[in-house]
Amino acid sequence: MSGAVPGGNDGGNRGVRRILRGPRPEAVPVLAARICALVGLLNVAAGVFPRFRHSRLHTVAEVLPGALGPFAAAAALSCGVLLLLLAHGLRRHKRRAWRAAVVLLPVGAVAQFTYRHSFIGAAISLALLALLLRHRREFAALPDPRSRWRALANFVLLGAGSIALGLVIVSVHPTKVVGDPSITARLEHVLYGLFGFEGPVGYTGNTSWTVGFSLGALGMLTALTTIYLAFRPEHPAARLTQDDESRLRELLDKHGARDSLGHFALRRDKGVVFSPSGKAAVTYRVVSGVMLASGDPIGDVEAWPGAIERFMDEAKAHSWTPAVMGCSETGGQVWTRETGLDALELGDEAVVDVADFSLSGRAMRNVRQMVKRIERNGYETRVRRIRDLGEKELERIQRAADDWRGTDTERGFSMALGRIGDPDDGDCLIATAHKTDEQPGAYGDLKAVLHFVPWGKDGVSLDLMRRDRSADPGMNELLIVAALQAAPKLGVARVSLNFAMFRAALARGEKLGAGPVLRAWRGLLVFLSRWFQIESLYKFNAKFRPRWEPRFVVYRSSRDLPRIGFAAMQAEGFVTLALPRFLRRATAQRRPCPHQAAQTAEREVQAV
Repeated sequence: MSGAVPGGNDGGNRGVRRILRGPRPEAVPVLAARICALVGLLNVAAGVFPRFRHSRLHTVAEVLPGALGPFAAAAALSCGVLLLLLAHGLRRHKRRAWRAAVVLLPVGAVAQFTYRHSFIGAAISLALLALLLRHRREFAALPDPRSRWRALANFVLLGAGSIALGLVIVSVHPTKVVGDPSITARLEHVLYGLFGFEGPVGYTGNTSWTVGFSLGALGMLTALTTIYLAFRPEHPAARLTQDDESRLRELLDKHGARDSLGHFALRRDKGVVFSPSGKAAVTYRVVSGVMLASGDPIGDVEAWPGAIERFMDEAKAHSWTPAVMGCSETGGQVWTRETGLDALELGDEAVVDVADFSLSGRAMRNVRQMVKRIERNGYETRVRRIRDLGEKELERIQRAADDWRGTDTERGFSMALGRIGDPDDGDCLIATAHKTDEQPGAYGDLKAVLHFVPWGKDGVSLDLMRRDRSADPGMNELLIVAALQAAPKLGVARVSLNFAMFRAALARGEKLGAGPVLRAWRGLLVFLSRWFQIESLYKFNAKFRPRWEPRFVVYRSSRDLPRIGFAAMQAEGFVTLALPRFLRRATAQRRPCPHQAAQTAEREVQAV
């Protein structure tokens, strides 16, 4: 009787079958991206470094045309650089990256074999090509919204890389160099070579052709990719169409009281997906490959799952990273239940119930004294609906708000509407402060502005705060108190103020008995408050004794959080990437992306 372990052969057979079957389809994009980067590096090395040993294939190459070897070196180098650039697209399942890689891999393999006579590099390239062809269905993601910022970034980064790589190319042939050129001469030779001209460094034999072809290829690659990115056909970011905005307003009329951030869904730089029934919607913006939704879905809670499913389908179609910023506890529960995503508490929203607000009492002493002092200095306040303002006054407020903005670009995404005085926003509330005892300035006696958007029928949410820098401090406190005091006459029962990130950590970390971890976390937040309004917003909101409503970020994986955080900072305007004027795309007619257009056509067919 043998001593074989029962099932041992079956286990070995399963291992063999697993190897023959290859990787799981869902793991192919990441694997292909890694191999693509490896092949790119091999191609770059093959094109840069000289051949060190001779073989029979080298002997055959001697009778071929003299430019064949240098041309193959330049081709291998170009393919290697492009494959390195395409690796990220393959990781994100991009169809266009797959198409480009399928074309470049055999070209790079032939070029590498011709110049270096390397079987290993060519074999890896062909193996990756076979993997991509077998799993081509895994690479179906649609393109991202395009920006000419990528053209400038490509020119700067690829240009710098070409210069660095060119210095290596010029210097890796020490036995073929004539004389001992200085680093300045080598750099000059690189710069000339990128533009296709001969530089001051001389070589013996065909080496000058190899160096010249390689430098020319790098320069041409930099120029062509930059031109392509700058002038390729537009694939626009999704935008709210007039029909989408009308449908959202209908949903807000019926269900807008549920979420204080609902009206911010009407920002016109957002896209929208509706549930199949049309009773719910999710608005979003795509930033750096992250599909950011803000607040809760709009509409009937029962229809939220359908809108969330459409949102996830859109993210999958483009291989975007899905994320939700600032949803409520109920919204977070629905998102996590329907999608399997995780949620993390992001901070708290300050909500003041008008009926409970009063300036009396010791807790409100500082606010009360500040308001009285400002009023004694000759300021008065006015709180009105936008529709009640005259055209000239509204224009003056709009100009003042733009000029008093502290940054070049408008900040805000999740709690900002991005406009004042639109005819469709007549229900918005505006509070203004006026200095009545001095000579009127460029904006008359206007000194500060607060803008609120509707929150259902009986609430408002703070949108923006702007003030003249020469005005007395405390303008924002003055106008918030004025808005709260005028709220009952305007039919407003609740007012949502600013969002305070990490409020719970700041509040608990300063209490007696807080542990060392919590104190360290609070200390980090206080340190970051030097650049971001974290602690200051919390303390400002706390002056008005609000109730705190937690808000959450919903994400797919913890490793996505840094990327989501950076995308959110871009969306909110804390990180801005400004293009030179000549690279800015002219304003085009707003139209949905192809995937969204297909969903619109599907709804129209169903309606018929």
